[in-house]
This record gives sequence, C-alpha cells and structure tokens, in this order.
Amino acid sequence: MLPPVKPKSGAKRTVRLQWVSGYEVDLKAQSTDNKHKSTEIPEEKTAASDIPHRGVIAEWTVTIILLLFGTTTLVQAFVIPTGSMEDSLLIGDHLLVDKLAYSPHGSIDEYLLPYQDVQRGDIIVFRYPMDLSQTFVKRVVGLPGDRLRLVDKKLILNGQTVDEPYVIHRTAYIDQYRDNFPGQPNTPIPERALEMLRQNVVRNEIVVPPNNYFAMGDNRDQSLDSRYWGFVPRENIIGKPLLIYWSYDAPTERLQDTGISLTHLTDILLNFFGKTRWRRTFNLIHAHALDAQ
Repeated sequence: MLPPVKPKSGAKRTVRLQWVSGYEVDLKAQSTDNKHKSTEIPEEKTAASDIPHRGVIAEWTVTIILLLFGTTTLVQAFVIPTGSMEDSLLIGDHLLVDKLAYSPHGSIDEYLLPYQDVQRGDIIVFRYPMDLSQTFVKRVVGLPGDRLRLVDKKLILNGQTVDEPYVIHRTAYIDQYRDNFPGQPNTPIPERALEMLRQNVVRNEIVVPPNNYFAMGDNRDQSLDSRYWGFVPRENIIGKPLLIYWSYDAPTERLQDTGISLTHLTDILLNFFGKTRWRRTFNLIHAHALDAQ
C-alpha cells in the first residue's frame, strides 16, 4: 500500500515517497514528518455493561477526529516490517499512530484532548535511540523509578512477578543474559547498553531513571529491545498506535526496502483480497495493564 504524501504548503516542491529501513526496524513511517509528541485509559469503576460501550465509542471517536483533522501532525501511518511484537502486531500490519496521545506536563492542551501519561503495558512508537532515523514499536514495561529484572523469562517488577499474557516465547532455551536480565552480556552490545548496566543496576535490578522508559517486544525471545540498547528517552516517543487500518501478509524483506518495489506492488495488485488479513483490518490496538500475580 502506497504511503500518504505529506500535504504541501508554501512554494511548490517535489515530494519523494520513501520508506525508512535499517537494522531491526520495527516500524516504517509512511510519512516524512517525524515530529514527536503515545495507552491505556485508566480504569474507572462503572457498571460492567457500560465499560465496553464507553471504551469502544471513546476510542473510535478520537480516531475519527484525528483522521478528519490531521494526517501528519496528529496521526501518522506506519507499517510493521519485523516480528518482534508478535502476536500483538504482525509483519505487514499497517498502523495509524496518535502523535498527540501523551501531553507535556503543564500544557493547556491536556484539557482539550484526552491526553495521558505513559503507562506500564502501553505499546509505543518511538525513535530508536541508537539511530533517530529509525522508528521502533515496543511495549513499555518499566516507568521512571521502577525496579525490574527477568528470572527465567519471567518479568519481576518492583518485587512482584507480572502476568504478561501477550508475551510469546519461541523457545524453552534459557539465555543467561536475555532471560535472566540484568546480567553479564554473552554477546557484544552497544556502549549505550553497557552504560545502563554500569549505572542503573542496583541489587541485581534495573532501576529506570527519570524521563526514561524500559521497553521490550512481546515476542520476547526474538526482540532487540531495552535489554540490548538501553532506555527509551521520553523525547523519543512519537505516539501511541490507534488501530490497524490494513494488514497484509508480506515478507520482511519487502517491507524493509527503501522504496515500494515493483515485485511488492505487483503482489498487492494480484493478491490484495487473498493476502489481506481481513480479521485484523480496522482492529483497535489496546494497552494491557501489568498486573502482579
């Protein structure tokens, strides 16, 4: 599917359609605008019958408003090219991302739109700290001040084992760094991650510093995430995925191309109905609260 062209303003100019690609890119922006400014709506004690109706109506209302009044400043389209967030997000899922979901503290805008703070369990879209030209999607598992570690693949958050039903493990093999984190790296990792291990480990737990977040992929055994490149700074967060507006079964290599190849375009034209995942198309994307067991 062709990416949207950013609206023109001022003098005429040529707009070149380009897809971002690179090392372990979890999302490709389909717009050249990368301004930042992404979750779970706090639970309210209401009648059980009201919850799904209110939640769905509110989410769809915000989505429609964003679609009507902005396609680059308010929302942006992305596509998932890798499997690090399976089965929550699949390769070929095309997302609309709310770029104004998280309000700056003290901003008057927080009274105009339903802004939120980043919450544990949020799926966020952000600029990859190692290369700001790349865009990733992961799930937030640690907020500023949180203490966390992994023990045999299980997340321990602030001393409590966390229930993570969205997580999948492709292997039962225990990697001593990946699955018993933090620990001694058994493969080369960037200096940024080594600095995290030197400065932010207290009593065998990672302590998340102010204005930073710890994020991991749901496909926990096959995700390059905060374990390998460090924290996500608040200013790197672009937004929150709203919905899957189209899901198409395509291989990673085609989605990571720097442009839309003739092969990929031909495949879409010939197999649009057969390869479109209709059950996923127009699905809203929800956060998942991290609850202790």
